Amino acid sequence: MSEQSEFPDGQYPERPVERHKGPVVLRRDRRDQGSTTDQRLLDSRGPSDWVHTDPWRVLRIQAEFVEGFGALAEVPRAVTVFGSARTKRDNPEYELGRKIGAALAEAGFAVMTGGGPGAMEAVNRGANEAGGFSVGLGIELPFEQGLNPWVDLGVNFRYFFARKTMFVKYSQAFICLPGGFGTLDELFEALTLVQTKKVTKFPVVLFGTEYWGGLYDWIAKSVLEGGKIGEKDLQLLHLTDDIDDAVRVVQESYQAWEDTH
Repeated sequence: MSEQSEFPDGQYPERPVERHKGPVVLRRDRRDQGSTTDQRLLDSRGPSDWVHTDPWRVLRIQAEFVEGFGALAEVPRAVTVFGSARTKRDNPEYELGRKIGAALAEAGFAVMTGGGPGAMEAVNRGANEAGGFSVGLGIELPFEQGLNPWVDLGVNFRYFFARKTMFVKYSQAFICLPGGFGTLDELFEALTLVQTKKVTKFPVVLFGTEYWGGLYDWIAKSVLEGGKIGEKDLQLLHLTDDIDDAVRVVQESYQAWEDTH
């Protein structure tokens, strides 16, 4: 739209008084007469609640990405394994996690988990015991959790979304052991990214037909038959009870990726 048509009477509104705060422009009653950014930076007095403001959080988020990228940039090809933090050491699923971690390490993959206890500990432990590279990406939670002792390289995050980015960026595949909301969150995030081609296709393995079978059937019968996803979308999931089969899927997918790069 031209200036003439926007202001047909040839009159332009008077430019309001404004204040600049870096790239931000404040006008009218949004202007404040407080101190400048430099003054607040250099003044050691005053309240400390600024460290909890959204602009400061942006810097923390940026720092998490920088630290994560820096720490994980040289991690060899890796597979992320998700699973419940509540899995006890005497539970058969714990031993299963150890075997999966060991099998991945023996196949030449680093393993990556959430770094916590339960199934995550089992996988890190199995990889460590097999001489593999064991990575844990922890998360700040209301209850103390900490990184398990079998992690070789650990990074702690404040923000789930920064942590999720690291899982996706530095993994060639996801394997999901029985788990709760956290595992489901990671599972569907990965499926969405692959389905929408936001990331290079990589396999998502559901390990444990008894545990995951109901979910898989619901997706096939309700979601697929209801026309909410396509047949190819269902094929993004691989359901199995066999460790060798899971490792095979990962290896074949990685080989296919390597052949095209």
